Amino acid sequence: MGYMFETEHLRIRKFVFKDDQRLYENHLEAEVKQWIPNEIYSNIEETQGAINFYVNCVNNKHLPYVLAVESKETGELIGDTGVNEVEGKSGEVEIGYGICSKHSGKGYATELLKAMTEFIVETFEIKVLYGRVMHGNDASVRVLEKNSYEFVKEEFGAEDDPNGNGMLIYKKEF
Repeated sequence: MGYMFETEHLRIRKFVFKDDQRLYENHLEAEVKQWIPNEIYSNIEETQGAINFYVNCVNNKHLPYVLAVESKETGELIGDTGVNEVEGKSGEVEIGYGICSKHSGKGYATELLKAMTEFIVETFEIKVLYGRVMHGNDASVRVLEKNSYEFVKEEFGAEDDPNGNGMLIYKKEF
């Protein structure tokens, strides 16, 4: 299988259709529901449609650009990462990442964000990356800060913040 890039513990690649069940299960985890509630798939068919969409975007090198994250140790799909455009701002993207709970707390998200940031900046010639985190998601805030993303502002009323707690916006410029 062709990998886009690797880190010490992770391999990052395009999704394949056999990822459907694991991706579906990963996005049903309590932490995903809590911190990124708009990324829950309602059924396996929706997950398969998402994989098809992600693969098409990666094959055509356009945004959103979403990749699978697998463990080097087990070969298991343990997360995903991607970027999407910031509406109306050329050269600026929002980056996202997630590691399933079984593998969280091992530094993988920090490792992943560092490598994905470098990959995306080179691949798309991006000048500004944003990380948006729901207020209260302290683990994700630490991941951003460890990767030199700087706090910019707090945002309220975003559609991906259904609880209305506010989003913390972080930024990294190149």
